[in-house]
Amino acid sequence: MSVRPRVAIAHDYLTQRGGAERVVLAMARAFPGARIHTTLYDPDGTYPEFRDLDIVTSPLNRVGVLRRRHRLALPLLAPAASATRIDADVVLASSSGWAHGFHSSGALLVYCHAPARWLHQRDEYLGAHGSRGLSGIALGLLAPALRRWDQRAAARADAYLANSRVVRDRIHAAYGITAEVLPPPHGVTADGPTEPVPELAGWDDYHLVVSRLLPYKNVDVAVEAFRGLPDDRLVVVGDGPLRDVLAASLPDNVRLVSHLSDAQLRWTYAGARALVAPSLEDFGLTPLEAAAFGHPTIALEAGGYLDTVVPGRTGVFFTDATPSAVRRAVRNAAGLPWVSDDLRAHAASFGEERFADALRSQVRAVLREAGMR
Repeated sequence: MSVRPRVAIAHDYLTQRGGAERVVLAMARAFPGARIHTTLYDPDGTYPEFRDLDIVTSPLNRVGVLRRRHRLALPLLAPAASATRIDADVVLASSSGWAHGFHSSGALLVYCHAPARWLHQRDEYLGAHGSRGLSGIALGLLAPALRRWDQRAAARADAYLANSRVVRDRIHAAYGITAEVLPPPHGVTADGPTEPVPELAGWDDYHLVVSRLLPYKNVDVAVEAFRGLPDDRLVVVGDGPLRDVLAASLPDNVRLVSHLSDAQLRWTYAGARALVAPSLEDFGLTPLEAAAFGHPTIALEAGGYLDTVVPGRTGVFFTDATPSAVRRAVRNAAGLPWVSDDLRAHAASFGEERFADALRSQVRAVLREAGMR
């Protein structure tokens, strides 16, 4: 009788609500009972479903301010990851920069959302002003040592998976590693409970941005685009370091809401006309979520959106992250006939069952390579 392999899951930090955290939840459903290892965990900052899972944190988690502001822990995260020892037959590491550095007593399979942006795409990660500020200076000082650590950690992996073609290419450029592409599932499905958002009472038929509020997400570009479209409405769903700056200068036809439950997010998607996706994404989950509700996406023609948006069928592209380019694309999308059934079928092709089956197959392959059957 074969022995069921011991699978553990690793993730950089569970302190926010983003696509990577939704992928970790999908991994946990694919491997019930798998323990999750992470550097920092803030139950109030991430998805509530994590409260029901077995989570092990690093000693850094004892410092409350680091749980709430994980970027302050940057100089400490590499040592914390290196000090993490996981006893498992295979560790499935969900990594955007740190979890691939956790040590496994068995095999290590890395699911890479992107090689560390602060090392390999620093200007995009920090934004124009951040690159010249204290954060940019600090990263410049830390980068040589972090780059060496990053390379050593990647070299220890038994196999790499990429969430998109563009990330596959970045992995090869950063590490010389050939990764197989396994797209993640979309996180918010149309079938589920809904709950109205009080701040949006009386609003409907709006365009929608769902994003963390970081420089490379270009949410400010979308806001400025709709400042020039006074007859159209935009709803921004998200939170992050730029929230206060954005909130202070919103035009009357733009509203910003944060900390929505999945039920409220479903309600918000259902009331939208189209999604606006202006960010530099490694893999764009939100166009798939919008498609599940029968809505098209107006997306930047770059990054992971090249894998999740089909021009003319599920959305339209704009080539430059500028307000004028977004406005032109919004007008273009309004004149096209969208077929809701086609949009929903596209979203269904990225379903969680497909992802889980493929992930389990990859784990079996890594274990075979490691000599365990």
